[in-house]
Amino acid sequence: MSDATAEPVDMLNIPYKGLLSISIMLATIMQVLDTTIANVALPSMRGSLGASQDQITWVLTSYIVASAIITPVTGWLSDRFGLRQIFIVSAAGFVVASMACGMASSLNEMVAFRVLQGLFGACLVPLSQTVLLDINPRERHGQAMAIWGMGVMLGPIIGPTLGGWLTENWGWRYVFYVNLPVGILAIIGMIAFLPKTPPKVRRFDFFGFAMLAIAIGALQMVLDRGQAENWFQSTEIWIETGLFISGLWVFGIHIRNARDPFISLHVLKDKNLLTALALSALVGAMVLGGSALLPAMLQDVLGYTASRSGLIMAPRGFGTMVAMMIYGRLSNRIDSRIAILLGLSLTAWSMHMMTGFSVDMGEQPIIMTGIIQGFGLGLVFVPLSTLAYATLESRFRAEAAGVFNLVRNIGSSVGISLLSTVLAWNIATNRTEMTAKLVEDGPRLADIAEKTGFGHQILVFLVNSEISLQAAMISYLDDFKLMMIVTIALMPLVLVMRKPGAMKVSPPPADAGH
Repeated sequence: MSDATAEPVDMLNIPYKGLLSISIMLATIMQVLDTTIANVALPSMRGSLGASQDQITWVLTSYIVASAIITPVTGWLSDRFGLRQIFIVSAAGFVVASMACGMASSLNEMVAFRVLQGLFGACLVPLSQTVLLDINPRERHGQAMAIWGMGVMLGPIIGPTLGGWLTENWGWRYVFYVNLPVGILAIIGMIAFLPKTPPKVRRFDFFGFAMLAIAIGALQMVLDRGQAENWFQSTEIWIETGLFISGLWVFGIHIRNARDPFISLHVLKDKNLLTALALSALVGAMVLGGSALLPAMLQDVLGYTASRSGLIMAPRGFGTMVAMMIYGRLSNRIDSRIAILLGLSLTAWSMHMMTGFSVDMGEQPIIMTGIIQGFGLGLVFVPLSTLAYATLESRFRAEAAGVFNLVRNIGSSVGISLLSTVLAWNIATNRTEMTAKLVEDGPRLADIAEKTGFGHQILVFLVNSEISLQAAMISYLDDFKLMMIVTIALMPLVLVMRKPGAMKVSPPPADAGH
């Protein structure tokens, strides 16, 4: 039930929408940035905190797991305590936890503070999406999601480059301290411009939350530690997989029968949202997961430095930003589904071009495919975010946004783990086959040594290096081909979605909390 003493807020007619949008997007960029900015600082952290290579990965894992578990709680928290209150507390807690991470003196402290970062930061992205949809009329949702999409995509693009620069010039602690000025500006803006919304008395489904938390936490552990533990040859991975399956199974049964489930069935029955969830997860798995492999290919196979790799990949982000701005201006004139299909087509085309990469190519093919793929991504994620909520009542947006962002993040995690595993398996297989072929059909090393004058050991080293290089490159091309096939296979899903102009929007009930 709604609070009888509080007046409902007309979010469409609040003042200073522009300044409020800037404030909430600063909070969003701050949170998204922290998912990638710490990666390049791990080697420096390891020495400072006295951690091993295996232990230091918990700096990333702890943040991801904590954030994933809390993200779907966003809807309940904003209903129960008010959207404004939760948004400000989340941003303030994230800033304080960031400062604590920068001052950590041991691995245990760092992991504990990263957990707090994940807990407070989990609500920032879905709440920013909710606010932008609430303060803009339906005909401007495309432009609002373009702004939101640019913020969400900006973090992963500039995160590694900014993290590397800060670590090299100021030290790894400033990777976390950089959140202080950004967070303070965001909090001041939200206090000044975000109106207070009345809370709703809503029972918390502890059992449903516990089951979903177990499933999400176990899945993230499997994805983060699977490759290092050799997947299902590890008892730990089997246990975590069992926890994921059983937790998800019990949660599914529970929400079908519970009177007030943790996630409303109204959210899970909306066809547009469900289709968007599937597309977001799969596109995230293939494209965003694949983007995590590209820096490794540039540095390990092509021999670029980390800073050079960042510069070469920067045009990809430029393409994304341009596409989002174009769609934001034309969103009322074109069918969002056509934009998504065009974006998927461009993405698949860029991946097809990437299957032609070679170890002796220049920078131009990488930059060109990056721009095309980035442009395609911009035409996918913005209209997809718009269509996801097009048939959903506004009172369910915060809850749906939590689920949407959770599924998108899980899809990216699955993609990184899947593509990394396929890559490692293909490298081993290709290397074995190439070595066998060389031994069977190639010239004898003794003959080559006699003609070239190189010693036997030097020749073995050179041949082994070349085989490893070629095997790795072929394996990356195989991953690009897999990504292309999956992207093409996603296109029919777009036709299932309904465009905003074709739907009837249900009026809000007299008692929204009934």
